[in-house]
Amino acid sequence: MRSVMVQIPNTPTSADVARLAGVSRATVSYVLNNTSAVRISEATRRRVHEAARELGYVPHAAARSLRAGHSRMVLMPAPAIPVGPLYSRFLNELQWALGRLDYTVVQYGSVGLEGDEAARAWAELRPVAVLVPGAGLGPQGVAVLKRSGARAVVTLGPGRVEGANALLMDHDAVGHCAGAHLYARGRRKIGVVLPGEPGLEVYSRPRLAGVREALRGTDATVTELPLAYTEEAAAELAARWTGSGLDAVFAYNDEYAMLLMRALQDEGVRIPEDVAVIGADDLVLGRLLRPRLSTVHIELPSGQDLAELVDRAVRDPGGEPEVHTVLGASVIRRESS
Repeated sequence: MRSVMVQIPNTPTSADVARLAGVSRATVSYVLNNTSAVRISEATRRRVHEAARELGYVPHAAARSLRAGHSRMVLMPAPAIPVGPLYSRFLNELQWALGRLDYTVVQYGSVGLEGDEAARAWAELRPVAVLVPGAGLGPQGVAVLKRSGARAVVTLGPGRVEGANALLMDHDAVGHCAGAHLYARGRRKIGVVLPGEPGLEVYSRPRLAGVREALRGTDATVTELPLAYTEEAAAELAARWTGSGLDAVFAYNDEYAMLLMRALQDEGVRIPEDVAVIGADDLVLGRLLRPRLSTVHIELPSGQDLAELVDRAVRDPGGEPEVHTVLGASVIRRESS
């Protein structure tokens, strides 16, 4: 049998980069790991980066983790619920800000895993930090992650979890703004859309509670309106609208508001004369509708602020967990209400 020799190209090393750049291996390490403790001229930094590009050298993440005593991986479990454009922009900004701080962001698909079971799967990857959107993670899951080496666990949701840093999302305020606005516009029979998509109740229920709180003690009534995100479901709801007696609706967010507005207009329901409509998120598409869509503008925390929180927790893993209430809300009134 003939044997065929296959030559495997040598993987470039930091020593190769050092020889080509005319510097020490330590200097290569300082430059490529963005070490700020050692002063290195810009000219030297350029030579090292150019040599690394020319050789195709990529630092070994595992080796760097061993030297540092921890990884630079920040794990972001993929949300188990639908996320809209507003939240997607926030996640993109956060990933960019973490990258500037020399963290590697990895999104983890955790379909079928929930709570502490999901935490054990995340722990297997040995991240230095985990950002958990929504609810479901418990104190035991936080403990599992910390025992595996995670220096920071940050939750983004309606409640706090023991042992974790928390960004508390105040969705009640979103509903309160919408309810108060509709009441101020003279509306008294107000519907609140509750999305049919699984998982969104963690946001929709607090928004409903906020509407109820805004109207407590008034002569207004609140009617729950379950609605799937389909044209067929919106058409069915619109066909029953006249008999409902409702004169206003808070449609959970702008996407549901646009879906329902079109169905109502197809049924001959006039907006805002017959029904005032308000959404939330302040999407650009809402401004392009006719009539333009009133909305609750939501102020999410900046990605830079959250990235700095993660970095502080990584640097001081024994510190007291930080808790911040975020999600500012304010009404933008347009023609639909």
